[in-house]
Amino acid sequence: QVQLLESGGGTVQEGGSLRLSCAPSGRTYGYYAMGWFRQAPGKEREFVAAVTWRAGIKYYADSVKGRFTISRDAPKDTSYLQMNSLKLEDTAVYYCATTPYNDRAPTAYDIWGQGTQVTVSS
Repeated sequence: QVQLLESGGGTVQEGGSLRLSCAPSGRTYGYYAMGWFRQAPGKEREFVAAVTWRAGIKYYADSVKGRFTISRDAPKDTSYLQMNSLKLEDTAVYYCATTPYNDRAPTAYDIWGQGTQVTVSS
């Protein structure tokens, strides 16, 4: 069973930057997109960004547009989430996941990582 491994989380001050990475533990096949989600305490998991694997089309939640950038390294089967101008409300556990569908809903994603904590402090 392939797993996704996130890295790059940590604590950063407001206005700072972090770069998250997501790589599979083995070879993956046939997924349409790799996405990033986040879940803050007491809140539902929400879509952050996604990139389609073949065409590289990128999608963002309105709350992160202009601040976060998703990218992919297809030969390495790895995606990155560059997060700039971080805000207190960006504090959450960030998860990467893959989906065979053109759908942003968490339920459409079938392989998930275990998450990495991002904490933005004042």
